[in-house]
Amino acid sequence: MNSPIEVLKGFFGYNQFRGNQEAIIKAVLNKKDTIVLMPTGGGKSVCYQVPAMVLDGFTLVISPLIALMKDQVDALNANGIPAAFLNSTQSQSEQRYILQEVEQGKIKLVYVAPERLFSQSAPLSDFLQSSKLSLVAVDESHCVSQWGHDFRPEYLKIGQLRKLLPNIPFIALTATADKLTRKDIALNLGLKDPQWFISSFDRSNITYRVEQKRNSFEKLLEFLEEQQGNSGVIYCLSRRNVEETAEKLQSVGVSAMPYHAGLPREVRERNQEQFIKDETKVMVATIAFGMGIDKSNVRFVVHMNLPQNIEGYYQETGRAGRDGLPSEALLFFSVGDSITLERMLEKADNPDYVAIMKGKLAKMRTFGMSRTCRRKYLMNYFGEEFPDSCGNCDICFSQGSARDMTVPSQMLLSAIVRLQESYGLGYTILILKGSKSAKIKEEHTKLSVYGIGKDQPEDFWKTLGEKLMKEGYIAEAGSQFPTLKLTTMAWDKLKKKEKIFVAMDAPQKKTSKEVSYNKELFEALKDLRFQIAKKEDIPPYIVFSDATLVEMATYRPNTKEGLMDMAGVGATKADRYGEEFLGMIIRYIKSHNLEVKKKLTASRATVKLKASTGVSDTGWLTYKYLQDGLNTYQIASKRNMKVNTIESHLVKLVKNGKVEAEKFVSKDDITTIRVFYRRLEDKRLKPIKEHFGDRFSYCQIKLALAHES
Repeated sequence: MNSPIEVLKGFFGYNQFRGNQEAIIKAVLNKKDTIVLMPTGGGKSVCYQVPAMVLDGFTLVISPLIALMKDQVDALNANGIPAAFLNSTQSQSEQRYILQEVEQGKIKLVYVAPERLFSQSAPLSDFLQSSKLSLVAVDESHCVSQWGHDFRPEYLKIGQLRKLLPNIPFIALTATADKLTRKDIALNLGLKDPQWFISSFDRSNITYRVEQKRNSFEKLLEFLEEQQGNSGVIYCLSRRNVEETAEKLQSVGVSAMPYHAGLPREVRERNQEQFIKDETKVMVATIAFGMGIDKSNVRFVVHMNLPQNIEGYYQETGRAGRDGLPSEALLFFSVGDSITLERMLEKADNPDYVAIMKGKLAKMRTFGMSRTCRRKYLMNYFGEEFPDSCGNCDICFSQGSARDMTVPSQMLLSAIVRLQESYGLGYTILILKGSKSAKIKEEHTKLSVYGIGKDQPEDFWKTLGEKLMKEGYIAEAGSQFPTLKLTTMAWDKLKKKEKIFVAMDAPQKKTSKEVSYNKELFEALKDLRFQIAKKEDIPPYIVFSDATLVEMATYRPNTKEGLMDMAGVGATKADRYGEEFLGMIIRYIKSHNLEVKKKLTASRATVKLKASTGVSDTGWLTYKYLQDGLNTYQIASKRNMKVNTIESHLVKLVKNGKVEAEKFVSKDDITTIRVFYRRLEDKRLKPIKEHFGDRFSYCQIKLALAHES
């Protein structure tokens, strides 16, 4: 097979190229240095894998992750393409054997990490200069830029390799790069007059949604209930969040595993392998997970925290729906997360880096608060023009479903103003409802807004408050104890007495097309695929992708020729798996069972802490609500407890290392309180309170001194 289209059909099972693939392959075959920007799932790997089979000699693929190498090599071998990898998991004899196979022309693609190129013991660069090398592909090439979201210093060494191999074409590929990063890719890799191919960044099959972070775990369970049986990734900011979220999900019956850099290597590898093989459905992870994970049937990606930049968010959400089928991206947004991320950035030594990354974080924050089409915002960020409405994000779903909510909105906004913009949503609702709670200050019962909203239930006011935040009328200030502020837009509306329209009804998901496939047959084919993959010890998507199974369930081919008409079925796979899949399709009408859906409830997610921590179950529930973004007043209201009871939980949580005191009391104030305390002979709280007066509450004093005794 010498022509690219013959290689595509014969090995990959597709009749035609997508997008820019054919033009890119032509440039590579003409020995041009090439840079490819193509969204995840757009078919970047085909751009060097097809030329590898057309050209004489072999292709070197430089990739950042060992796990990615193994998966891609397995996938290529399953398609009948001879490929191998070289990395630190192999013995010296294994690596020598692979290089001998390369020299003899038995291997067409070799995957390596950049560190392997110039290793001191046996630098691969020496071998490459004397071998029959035809092409070098640099995957995840954004790693070469210090302004990118995943800079890897070892990628800078690839520029040296370019000088050693002046006559070999290089192709650099990435799914995401802003203008600064694009410039670095060409410069730092030393590419010669490269041809650029920038595909559309639009992943039309992904639905983008943003939710306020309040009660995020309960919202997550509602989301997962609709995703039962599907594979997905849930990203958290910290390692501790990862482990706790995974544990809570396991407690309600969700097949979830944690992944972060702090876990032992063997645990990480085991969890990742179970996820790739569909033995675990949900991976809860930090951003250490997923780069280059070639799993095509990830149906959803959830961000429990705000990502640091649009590039990272785009790449992480792009891990969903690589097979082109409808998939979901859900982000829980809070201003508090952006404040935390900004503080983390400020610890860096390079002021230029801090300035650029703060600018990127600001754009990420704007995305979360934006009222424009999510997809349009993303496309515009990457310099791509896009219509005002995509029809497949939460903003577009709400268009046309807005109701006139002028009067109740005026009530809520007025209450915020009367409370001098110093309280959160929970307390504001208590005022509107005319609550008799002991936590209501007496002067607030005299306000004109006290009790004016008692005719509406609490949930109505909560929903309205969240919608007004999402629509940009209300902003939250502060992280641990957020207070509500009116935006300029809200003040303008009130002054001009203009109507306020809000989409109060939960938007229904709109799909651009209905897939008319037999879902029962699809499930039976998925089960067969899983059994084959388990027997062969490979990920299921390497057998066939979900998209291929959908076609089988749509057209129900009953001959080998018909099977090879399905997208993704090449000659090798038809020979290898055709008999079993055709047998399943032919026998389809007889018998197939479907799993029963389970109701997931937040109450089952209360995970008991180990007795050694000293935190009670009731304290753990307070902790859960803190993690969901509620402040003490909101938690007290939700649990029907006194505020000082919740505060006592906070003190215990701080003492046991579950929460940092600095989230409630500034570092300077903690130092001030501790210094005064240490000078006292009478180690009681009362003298401290008398000394500082109203400057600090008893709770703040207790939190500051939590580790003093």
